[in-house]
Amino acid sequence: MNTVQLAHGSGGQAMQQLINSLFMQAFDNPWLAEQEDQARLDLATLTAAGDRLAFSTDSYVIDPLFFPGGDIGKLAICGTANDVAVSGALPRFFSCGFILEEGLPLDTLRAVVNSMAATAKAADIAIVTGDTKVVQRGAADKLFINTAGIGAIPAGIRWGAQQLQPGDVLLVSGTLGDHGATILNLREKLGLDGDLVSDCAVLTPLIQSLRDIQGIKALRDATRGGVNAVAHEFAASSGYGIELREADLPMKPAVRGVCELLGLEALNFANEGKLVIAVERQAADAVLERLHAHPLGRDAAMIGEVVTRQGVRLAGLYGVKRMLDLPHAEPLPRIC
Repeated sequence: MNTVQLAHGSGGQAMQQLINSLFMQAFDNPWLAEQEDQARLDLATLTAAGDRLAFSTDSYVIDPLFFPGGDIGKLAICGTANDVAVSGALPRFFSCGFILEEGLPLDTLRAVVNSMAATAKAADIAIVTGDTKVVQRGAADKLFINTAGIGAIPAGIRWGAQQLQPGDVLLVSGTLGDHGATILNLREKLGLDGDLVSDCAVLTPLIQSLRDIQGIKALRDATRGGVNAVAHEFAASSGYGIELREADLPMKPAVRGVCELLGLEALNFANEGKLVIAVERQAADAVLERLHAHPLGRDAAMIGEVVTRQGVRLAGLYGVKRMLDLPHAEPLPRIC
């Protein structure tokens, strides 16, 4: 049997064989080994690390499943880990749910699961509970994954976009649009050569390196909708405006080429390994220095500021400002 069958989701012998031979081996940990209907977590472990829990969930439907720099399994760990980590928490315990299409090659599933396991292990994340469903051919496209994660937020950290004030500045931890441009090039068969590799990465180590710096207001990972979406979220939460500077946006030449070829803006492209950080102006140099010292932040730059006038604007290369609206729809569906 080389493909996923409906029997693999029936609760019977085939399902147990799949769970034991694949998921239990790949995700092996003491909580999973108990094989209860739920994971039983020691509260003392979490409360010793902080006074609040950060809890996030995300679903992953990316097409194609494998791409330069990652795959849907790696993405399912990185994406949820980063959503937890931007609170200041250490992502610790994850759940995962798989929806599999009948006929999916088992080798494909095995590669995805092993990638998830390796990414989680490297980030000290335990996948402690999960679920698998199989649907008939055509009811899903190959493979969908949901992950949810929790971690403890240290008592001294109170990051949040509501704290933004005019005069605060916005930093980005690296080049924009790497993930979105990579998927677009691959999916649309644009045939563009160059440095088009997804930036898919767990950002916890980079974020943890910033925890002792005073003046950090808020962090977001710029996924769907890119930096533009984060700027709008910051503006909505704070009640102030955001002005970005086009000349200061870091971008790889290959990504810039995709944008120019198709008339798209990298500000709207998804990233899977980049932070947008709002900080007090006097803290900006210290934060940039710390970012530049880390491999995940070596291309960090200051890209804008918080202003009194509401709305999100982009100052062009010649100083002319224009409103930045959110796209009506995602320019590239199934990006994550």
